[in-house]
Amino acid sequence: MNLPGKIAIMGGGSWATAIAKMVLGKAESINWYMRRDDRIEDFKRFGHNPAYLTSVRFDIKRINFSSDINQVVRESDTLIFVTPSPYLKSHLKKLKTKLKDKFIITAIKGIVPDENLIVSDYFHKIYGLPEENIAVIAGPCHAEEVALERLSYLTIGCKDIQKAKMFARQLCGHYIKTSVSTDIVGIEYASVLKNIYAIAAGICKSLHYGDNFQAVLLTNAMHEMMRFAKAKSDIPRDITDSGYLGDVLVTAYSNFSRNRQFGQMIGMGYSVKAAQTEMEMVAEGYYGTKAIWLANQDTQVDLPIVEAVYQILYNRRSAKTVIRELTKKFQ
Repeated sequence: MNLPGKIAIMGGGSWATAIAKMVLGKAESINWYMRRDDRIEDFKRFGHNPAYLTSVRFDIKRINFSSDINQVVRESDTLIFVTPSPYLKSHLKKLKTKLKDKFIITAIKGIVPDENLIVSDYFHKIYGLPEENIAVIAGPCHAEEVALERLSYLTIGCKDIQKAKMFARQLCGHYIKTSVSTDIVGIEYASVLKNIYAIAAGICKSLHYGDNFQAVLLTNAMHEMMRFAKAKSDIPRDITDSGYLGDVLVTAYSNFSRNRQFGQMIGMGYSVKAAQTEMEMVAEGYYGTKAIWLANQDTQVDLPIVEAVYQILYNRRSAKTVIRELTKKFQ
């Protein structure tokens, strides 16, 4: 396997655009799969993504665009998947080219519906990829701040630590610092959970809970995360590392956080559908809430914050009532 070889970006949103910017810091050229031909044509004409991070300029000569997923997979060695988790399967259904010889990196912070699997498990179990050929990208790294070249930190997780180090070197630069880990399962579940906690933080913000309570909320969130990660993969991990705690903090507090924004709208009284329509972007935490809730039916870990958000989003219980009940469970 020639790594990283030719790198492909699989997706056209803001996080995909930010990762493309990082990769092109060292790669001579990339392949880039986008679903819509009109977006590709506009990208080529304007020199930037027409819909996301429009301030980031690209040298179009260094990008091979295509809406043909099979062509991109055939012509690439490393595939970075950056599509919203609910739509991953619809993209992969078009795939006829084998993935077995590819190095797969998931930057998707969600769970694949129906199978209810984290993305790395989905590629391993459904597509038969060896675990050592699958990696994840996580950490406190908003796409908008990458666009501004503000200092950011990423964690690359892979069972094969040498491959994690290889890709970490590919991404690092003057505004990107990287670390590596073998805890793929913990990192991926943390990436899903942090979106749920950000929704909770947003709801509490709109309900006029202050900074004191937000601190208690996120402290309890980290205990939840630690319990759930241990139940899913009982290996040593430091939950205070930036790939866990750092990602939770930035997603829960930042004004760039779409999940926090989604939660604020729910706390203000918006219905789920109305909030989704107005945002025009996918809040992964909405889907992640149901996925984690379902995944926990087997493990039965104590997850009061996840339960609270689930009750608000899916059982349409009053946010004010549910959060008031939640406060009684904290110390």
